[in-house]
Amino acid sequence: MRTIVITGTPGTGKTLVSRKLASRLKFHYIDVNKFIDKKKLSEGFDKKRKSRIIDVNKLGHALIKEIRAVEKQNRREKGIIIDSHLSHYLPGHHVDLCIVMKCDIKELSKRLKKKKFHRKKIEENLQAEIFDICHEEAKQLHQKILVIDTTKGFNIKDLAKKLGD
Repeated sequence: MRTIVITGTPGTGKTLVSRKLASRLKFHYIDVNKFIDKKKLSEGFDKKRKSRIIDVNKLGHALIKEIRAVEKQNRREKGIIIDSHLSHYLPGHHVDLCIVMKCDIKELSKRLKKKKFHRKKIEENLQAEIFDICHEEAKQLHQKILVIDTTKGFNIKDLAKKLGD
């Protein structure tokens, strides 16, 4: 069973791509935000940054257990897609492919404003995109990486073909 993580700055299209790809490839889909709630992995709320505090090591251990549980269930799915800007923190030996979603800064700003992100959160996420944080961290963790630019959309059929659909 293959495990694909889809990461990137918020607003780059992770969830849309993850859901469509999971459906097309017949993979099990894990929304890490819902997973964090279900497993009670949040360690509080950062009022200044207006976001939950997550210990990525604890999250990683919980996701590895979930991957193993899904594999043992002998499902019809051919693999697992994990959707989160934190998913690239999983150790490389548990991940077959890390897809890093990217987007032009002007377009990303529009998307985040449309999602009604707070001004400081928009600035923080734009800086993360400018400095290519998710991609750089995934490289440091020795992930096998595929970069997708969603500025002008994407073709799910082409992506699925790249992945062996």
